[in-house]
Amino acid sequence: MVEKTLAMKILEGKNIPFESFEYSADDRDATIIAGQLGVPANQVFKTLVVIGKEKKTFLVMLPADKQLSLKKFAKVVGMKKVKMAGHAEAEKLTGLKVGGISALMLTNRGFSIYADQTILDHVRIYVSAGKRGFQIALNGRDLIAVTKAHIADVLD
Repeated sequence: MVEKTLAMKILEGKNIPFESFEYSADDRDATIIAGQLGVPANQVFKTLVVIGKEKKTFLVMLPADKQLSLKKFAKVVGMKKVKMAGHAEAEKLTGLKVGGISALMLTNRGFSIYADQTILDHVRIYVSAGKRGFQIALNGRDLIAVTKAHIADVLD
């Protein structure tokens, strides 16, 4: 039985169907986690922390096997420049450990949340359950609804 995280409890409270999985908490790379789960890397969505002007902070969900285009993302959010948060900075800003950063856990914490448009290509995606070693599988559209994520083309 997988231990319930706050992200799982949020989904249960909204009656959103999901499945939870446990994997080695030593792994933080989403492509490796996809391999452990036996699913294509493009179905596992990692959550990146991005910082814009005046310390505006964004969460961006994209497939594990893709890279964020900072230039495209800056244009999407109407800024000249944005930067990726380093691991320590991401952990400080979110209160979550890298490998366990989840938009589900941070929906009401002042972050603007974005998802790459490829999230709509999948009936089932995998995201962090808010704690290293735990993943949630759910419908991408349900994730968008719960997190109020904006959809955009943000891939390199």
